[in-house]
Amino acid sequence: MDLYGRRQEQAALDRILDGARQGSGASVMLWGDPGIGKTALLEYMAESAAADFTVLRCGGTRLESQLAFAALHELLWPVAERISTLPEPQANALKGALGTSNDAADRFLIGVAVLTLVGELAGKRPVLIVADDSQWLDEPSAQCLAFVARRLRDEAVVMLLTGHDDPVEGPWEKLAAMEVRGLDDDNARLLARALTPHADETVIRRTVRAAAGNPLALQELPTSEAAGDLSAYPLGDDQISVGPRLRRSFHARIERLSAPARTALLLAAADDRSDRDTVRQAGGVLGLDTAAWDEAQHSGLLTTGSGGRIRFRHPLMGAVVYDVAPPVDRQAVHHALACVLSGEHAGELRPWHLAAAVEATGGTDEEVARLLEESARRAWARGGCATAARALQRAARLSPAADDAARRLSYGARAAWEAGQVDAARGMLERAEGMSSEATVGELSEGLSGLIEYAHGDLKIACRRLLRDMERVADAGQAFQLGSMALRAAWAAGHGELQREALDRLERRLPQGNFPNADLLPLLRQWWTQDLSDGADDSDQAVAPDAEVLSRLSGSSWSWFLMPPAPVAIAWGIESALEEALRGEIDRLRPTDQVTALTQALAQAAALGIAQGSWTSTAANALEGLQVAGEIGDDHLASQCHNCLGWLAAVRGEEPAVADYAARAFEVSVPRNVRLLSAAAQWSLGMSALFAGRAEEALDYLVRLTEDGHHAAHPTIAVLAAPDTAEAALQSGQRATAEEQARLLRRWAERTGAAWAISATHLVNALLASGADAEEQFRLALDVPGARSRPFTYARTRLLYGEWLRRARRRTDARTQFAEAAEIFRRLDAAPLLARTRAEQELTGQHPHRDLAPTRDTAAILTPQELRVARLAAQGLTNREIGAQLLISPRTVAHHLANVFPKLGIVSRADLARIDFGDGLHLIG
Repeated sequence: MDLYGRRQEQAALDRILDGARQGSGASVMLWGDPGIGKTALLEYMAESAAADFTVLRCGGTRLESQLAFAALHELLWPVAERISTLPEPQANALKGALGTSNDAADRFLIGVAVLTLVGELAGKRPVLIVADDSQWLDEPSAQCLAFVARRLRDEAVVMLLTGHDDPVEGPWEKLAAMEVRGLDDDNARLLARALTPHADETVIRRTVRAAAGNPLALQELPTSEAAGDLSAYPLGDDQISVGPRLRRSFHARIERLSAPARTALLLAAADDRSDRDTVRQAGGVLGLDTAAWDEAQHSGLLTTGSGGRIRFRHPLMGAVVYDVAPPVDRQAVHHALACVLSGEHAGELRPWHLAAAVEATGGTDEEVARLLEESARRAWARGGCATAARALQRAARLSPAADDAARRLSYGARAAWEAGQVDAARGMLERAEGMSSEATVGELSEGLSGLIEYAHGDLKIACRRLLRDMERVADAGQAFQLGSMALRAAWAAGHGELQREALDRLERRLPQGNFPNADLLPLLRQWWTQDLSDGADDSDQAVAPDAEVLSRLSGSSWSWFLMPPAPVAIAWGIESALEEALRGEIDRLRPTDQVTALTQALAQAAALGIAQGSWTSTAANALEGLQVAGEIGDDHLASQCHNCLGWLAAVRGEEPAVADYAARAFEVSVPRNVRLLSAAAQWSLGMSALFAGRAEEALDYLVRLTEDGHHAAHPTIAVLAAPDTAEAALQSGQRATAEEQARLLRRWAERTGAAWAISATHLVNALLASGADAEEQFRLALDVPGARSRPFTYARTRLLYGEWLRRARRRTDARTQFAEAAEIFRRLDAAPLLARTRAEQELTGQHPHRDLAPTRDTAAILTPQELRVARLAAQGLTNREIGAQLLISPRTVAHHLANVFPKLGIVSRADLARIDFGDGLHLIG
């Protein structure tokens, strides 16, 4: 193609195609003003790739932007027969999205299916995906394409999209962007001369000036009547905004046509995706004859696309035709289209046309609103939550009765929330509450106001809202779920009084136990009450949720509301049971679109891995959780993952990383009263200073965990950090503070019977004691059943005992303790404490082998994704099965395995079965 002034863009795009020919994929958004030449560059790419690429194309349109997966249907139709070759869950999800089956569709599994499909196509020849006018793509298709676009680096696939705006936010924000600017005057003049070779120089000059470098304007202006008299358009001395002048130009062309021809154009603008027969049948309803269609066809505005569809040469033309039409004419064409639609299009398009007809004159219509609501429910069942939200919002506008409008807005808000459109959900909730009672809206939206506040706002406010809706909903099971969530919010806020109030109100709301999981209600007060200063009865040992309870909760959509969060489980010593339940949850959630639940599970699993010493898994889960949290915009979950990584950085001596992770957590948690996150970050800073030998600085951080009113005060984190606080206090000469920590640990150990708390109590008592009493306490700490299950804290006890032995001049006994501590620290790569242990060994006359690298060096060479792939491959899963779980293509799985084998020094998948993935990737046998 001969494009004027586009050599730089063409060269860049040629390099992208060449990269795909070499197996390197890319995704690029071409953006700029309407008519600036983006589509021409897409055509150039399609032509350049035609010989050796599989080219798949789609485009966004105004009408189908409301229909779930419309663009995806257009894109994949040429290769629809290949869908049946995909793994069955992926094939079923994709068929459901495309409307060829009744299977429920979820956006993540659909994204994986499309990624797998294009990956398999790319195995035979490179693939070029072209998506024009991305601003009009329907939301589910846009999310799917964005999902695929971010995962093409290792595929021979190029995705090119066009849009009006710089993709700095929204689904395309992570894509490479290329701005398409206007042509310079020289090239614009060359293009104008090529378009109108017989025009005089005055017309060319005025055209170039009016177009301001816009190629579409250069094509249109010379052929319009206005081209001969540009004085009708106010021209400035500098470059002019093209938009208004293009609109005036198109309007001038439209007005020259007869009324029937303008009606034909309006039909095409109102339904730019129906086939020619459907549009012409609608024209027949309006009395249009062949002459009207011939005039419209010869206007130069229309073209016939694939499948016989009538389209405008550029969407801007259709937008102008529609916008300048009188409302009564718009109403007529939508009614006509609704009358003639049949087959699969009738159920989806007809309600929208009827709605547009009503809205054209500003009216309301309950029957049309009902049809839209039914359409929304069908879209929601197929995974089109964004489409459902828009349909319900429109149905609310058409509802004559305020109660019906409020109900539809409430449902729509929930759909928008699940689609990740938080601002839209908030707006619909506010409007619904203005039309109906808060109680009705709270019940219909299933407590959405509190859930939004919990995920994105102030936790105290979230708790109040959840309690309010708990007391208003009629269903006892739903009330229990909302009450449990309110407890979780109050606990995370570190607000003991609010937490006690939530417990009391929940028990008053549900005095009877005939609802799902009712047996948990008596346990809530025992294992959600963390603050030992609240008057809880310490004489009776509380009951922790056991493995059977956690297993029963796993698998429900509300499971993460009812399960204890990781810090609670760790404090109660039930991390193994929760980890097992979460492992099943993660496997269940990965192929679904329950993104928030998946991120919650990953964040909790990461925290549990810290306690269990599975630090390689912790890092992998935390990084994956960060990725998913970023996709849904959940800052609270992202901060949980940052805190996990900060804790690991602290014990590994990476002080700059600790400070960075803590700062990120504080930025979110402090203004929103999320004391749990602030406390976890504060703990990491304290540990980092303690392990670096700065005890006074460490104590200054750690004592804040129990300081009333401090933004980092939280009872659960305070209990977990008590051994660190006690050690820092003793090193700083603050014995009274250490004694307070000993009492705190003793009371917690007596209340829960948690092995770690009993061991920690003996350890702190040993640090406070002297002589034989100290040694007895050290030995008791090491001998507690289950103490070894937390290897890091067990090794620290060995180190501290060894230091006491060395000071007592019992060097031989001290060496035994140091040797075991050093091995555990080396395996975990706890660099500061390993260095401290080795220094102690030298003081006893022992010379450790410093050439032994920490085991983590082997694990660190694998990326988190490579580690996940290797683990699943070791379990015997195929590349397709691994891809389905991790939301990547089989080809990418193969790429990761090709990197894993040489890094681990193995040659086949069979060798993976000999790897112990627990810690450090040990070879077995």
